[in-house]
Parts: sequence; C-alpha cells; structure tokens
Amino acid sequence: MRTVRWLVACIAIWLTACSADLADYKNSTPDFDLYQYFDGEVVAWGMVQDYSNKQTRRFEVKIKGSVEDEQLTLVEDFLFDDGEIDQRIWTIQKLEDGSYQGVADDIIGVATGNVVGNALQWQYDFELEVDGSRYTVAFDDWLYRQDDRHLFNLTSIKKLGVEVATITIFFQKQ
Repeated sequence: MRTVRWLVACIAIWLTACSADLADYKNSTPDFDLYQYFDGEVVAWGMVQDYSNKQTRRFEVKIKGSVEDEQLTLVEDFLFDDGEIDQRIWTIQKLEDGSYQGVADDIIGVATGNVVGNALQWQYDFELEVDGSRYTVAFDDWLYRQDDRHLFNLTSIKKLGVEVATITIFFQKQ
C-alpha cells in the first residue's frame, strides 16, 4: 500500500511540475495588451488536431476588433478548408483587477482570462458539434505575444478533463 501511495504522490508531483503556470511569464516581453493588439484588423490561420495529433481541419480567420467604452468587440470570420464559413463575435471587458471576461453566442457562460507578461490564458466552455452530435468541451487557450505584429495560440480542448483535441493558431496584425 505504501508503494501505491508513493507512486500516486510521484505522479501528482510530475503532473504539477509539467503544468504551465501563467506566473512563469512574468518577465516575458513584449507585454500583452489585449485591447491594443486586437484593435484594428488581424488575420490568422490555424489547424485542429485530434487526440492522436492527426490534423483534422485547417482554417483562416479575419478579425476586426474595435474598442469602445472600455469594451473590446472582436468579429471573427472563419473559413474552413472544407468550405464551412462561421462567425463568432466576442464582447470582452477588462475588470478592475486586470483580468478579462468575455461572451460570444456560441460559448457557454462567460470566458475568463488573465494576462502576465507576454501571455494570456483564456478559458471557456463551448458546445462543439461533431457528426450531428453536440458535446460540451472546455477550451484552455494560451496566447503568446511574439512582437508588435505576431501572436500565436495553443489551445487544449478537453472533455471530462481529458484532452480530445488541440488547436494551433498564428495571428498577424495588419
């Protein structure tokens, strides 16, 4: 029994040590100013990979951002490699503590985000449609500011705590 407890403790420590922590980016530059970066036009392109790392979709996104009354609105127009066209409109507020909250029609509840250094962690639940069935999944987006024009995003999509897909996106400010 002692061996089992020791093994469980080792696995827990290993998993904790491998987890990304937003505080790790405290000294990373350039600082990520969400409103400044997305105010204006941004183009992006990316891919979705399933649990086996097989690429399942590719897409392009044209994003128009505007800041008005301390609110960021993002209009995202997606074009997928299979011809599907989709649009998501985010409304994002910066809170007094420096964190962010956002809503969009196709997410469940409220998205939350925090910025430290050059990194933004953005989390929300999403209703995903696959082959006519709908699943609630959790998105954990990590966006990293590279320089004045470039940003990249790695997203983990989880169902019941298990990663079922990832998304990689590269952004370029126009």
